[in-house]
Amino acid sequence: MEVTQAVFAGSSTRVEQRPKRKLPEFAFIGRSNVGKSSLINMLTGVKGLAKTSSTPGKTRLVNHFLINESWYLVDLPGYGYAKLSNTSRKELEDTINDYLDNSDELVLLFVLIDSRHDIQQNDLDFIATLGEDGIPFSIIYTKCDKRGPNVLKEQMERNAAKLLEQWEELPPVFATSSQNFSGREEVLNYIESILKSL
Repeated sequence: MEVTQAVFAGSSTRVEQRPKRKLPEFAFIGRSNVGKSSLINMLTGVKGLAKTSSTPGKTRLVNHFLINESWYLVDLPGYGYAKLSNTSRKELEDTINDYLDNSDELVLLFVLIDSRHDIQQNDLDFIATLGEDGIPFSIIYTKCDKRGPNVLKEQMERNAAKLLEQWEELPPVFATSSQNFSGREEVLNYIESILKSL
């Protein structure tokens, strides 16, 4: 897929506040500081489309980006950010859950995992919830340029083994880097293949 247009279409905290035009939605979520904004900017080819920050937990809203006039890329708030107050954390959880539970247009959720670390318990818990709720998802490893290929492969295999303790099989998994654009074509082509099947 070639991205010829990517524009901000609106922010919301509840599904009913989303852009009025209904199109297929592909959403992105991960723990705070996983590199989600950088990945979105890399996929769309628009620097600064999603606001990057050195402060984790910056995304507090559900942000819709209209891609090629045909689908939405949805940037969800991160989960598992410990430095928020209980009230703020609850508000974020409510925003995320409202979207996941009530967006009829959600086609697929990409769950982002930092390739430099073992998969965290809150990642496992979140993914388990997706299974319970029947939400289709894929996994994207970020920051894959930070590890050598052998170390990266071992890390991904370790994480896969951990996930397979809960799952009979894993969904599609992608390795990406916003620095060298690796994985961009694979993710976009996967989205395109799903759009063609709708």
